[in-house]
Amino acid sequence: MKIYRYPTKDTWKDLVKRPVLEQKEISELIAEIFAEVKKNGDKALTDFNKKFDKADTQSISVTEEEIENAENLISDDLKKAIRQAKENISKFHASQKQEIQKIETTKGVVCWRENRAVEKVGIYIPGGTAPLFSTVLMLAVPANLAGCKEIVLCTPPDQNGNINPAILYAAKLCGVSGIFKTGGAQAIAAMTLGTESIPGVSKIFGPGNQFVVAAKEYAQRYGVAIDMPAGPSEVLVIADEQAVPEFCAADLLSQAEHGSDSQVVFITTDLKVFDETIGAIERQIKDLPRSEFAGNALENSSFIVMNSIEEAVEFSNLYAPEHLILALGDFEKYIPEVRNAGSVFLGNYSCESAGDYASGTNHTLPTNAYAKNYSGVSLDSFVKKITFQHLSEEGLQNLGKTIEVMAEAEGLLAHKNAVSIRLKSL
Repeated sequence: MKIYRYPTKDTWKDLVKRPVLEQKEISELIAEIFAEVKKNGDKALTDFNKKFDKADTQSISVTEEEIENAENLISDDLKKAIRQAKENISKFHASQKQEIQKIETTKGVVCWRENRAVEKVGIYIPGGTAPLFSTVLMLAVPANLAGCKEIVLCTPPDQNGNINPAILYAAKLCGVSGIFKTGGAQAIAAMTLGTESIPGVSKIFGPGNQFVVAAKEYAQRYGVAIDMPAGPSEVLVIADEQAVPEFCAADLLSQAEHGSDSQVVFITTDLKVFDETIGAIERQIKDLPRSEFAGNALENSSFIVMNSIEEAVEFSNLYAPEHLILALGDFEKYIPEVRNAGSVFLGNYSCESAGDYASGTNHTLPTNAYAKNYSGVSLDSFVKKITFQHLSEEGLQNLGKTIEVMAEAEGLLAHKNAVSIRLKSL
C-alpha cells in the first residue's frame, strides 16, 4: 500500500489518478469480437465460450428445466436472503415513481411529462470467480417496476456449461425474459446486434471487466444505450477519531477482494486510527479465501493522513469514488459537502456491503471518477421521459405573438406561419 502523510493540494491531482489501461489493443479486440458475432451469431458465442471460459455449450439458451432445477441447488437460507433483498430493493425503487404533473405555463397552455419504459433491455451479470447474483436483483427489479417488456440476461457459463444456480433463481424471481450462456465482450456484442437466440436490445446494463466496459462503449456506435461506463470497483473511507479501525479495515477489504484492479483509498485525521486500521487489514486479510485478489488491489491502494475532515471531503470530491464511507461521529455535518460520489454510507455501522446486497439502494454505480457526471442505476435508468403539451384556442392567442416574434428573428418564417395561419382562423 502507498502511504501519504499530509499531502499538499498541489499533489492531489496525481493521487486521484486511476491506473491507465492500454486502450488500443482492447479496442481492436472488441471490434473483432463484434464482427465475429455479427457474422456467425450463436456459433461465434459457443466458440468464444470454449476459447475464453473453457466451456462446452451445446446451446446458448438456458432451458426452463435448468431454471426450475436451480431452486433445488441453493440453500433455503440463501433463497430467503435473496427474497428479502428483493423486497427492500423493490421498496426503494418503487418510491422513485413520480406522479404526472400538468403545468399551465400560460393561460390555455398546458405542459407535462410522462415516463415510457425502454421496451427491451439487456443485463450483463459477471460470472467466473464471483457470480454476482445480487446484480440480477439490482437490474431486473427496477426494469420490471419501470415496465420493460423484455429483459435479456447474459452471463458466462462455468466449464461444465452451467450457470450459477443463484443467478438462475434470482432471474426467475425477478421476471427475466430470457437467460443466455455467454459472457465478456461477446455477450455485449450479442445483445447489441442480436443473434439467432439472443434478441437485440435498446439499452445494456451491468458491470464487468475492462473488456466488458470497452464493449459497452463500442455498442453505442450501433445506437444502443448503456447505463454508464463503469469499471473496476472502488471505495474511499474517511475516518475520524471515533471510527472503529476493525470496521474500516473490513470495508476496505470488501472492495479489494472484488479483483486485483479494485481501487481502495483510506483517509483519516487520526494517527492512531490510521495505524490500527493498517494493522487490522494485515490480520483480516489472512482469513480471506480471495486474499490474493485483495492483496494485489492493496498494492495500488492509498492510505492518507490529512489535517481535517473538511480537507478529506474536498479530496474525495476530486476523486469522485463509487462508494464513499463517512466513518465519522458527526457525519450529518458533512452530507451537504459531498458533491461527487456514487453511493454514500454514513457512520460506523453502515457497511458498504449493505448497499451491495440488501439495504435497497442500487449497487450499479459510476466508477473511475464518472460520479462527477453520472448517477447510479435507478428506476429512471429504465425509462424515457416524453413531454406533452396542449394549447387551447385561448392558449394560442395568449402565446402566439411571442412565438411569431421569436421565429421571425431567427429567420424561420415557416415556423411563424404555423402560428399565424391558426391565429387568422380564430
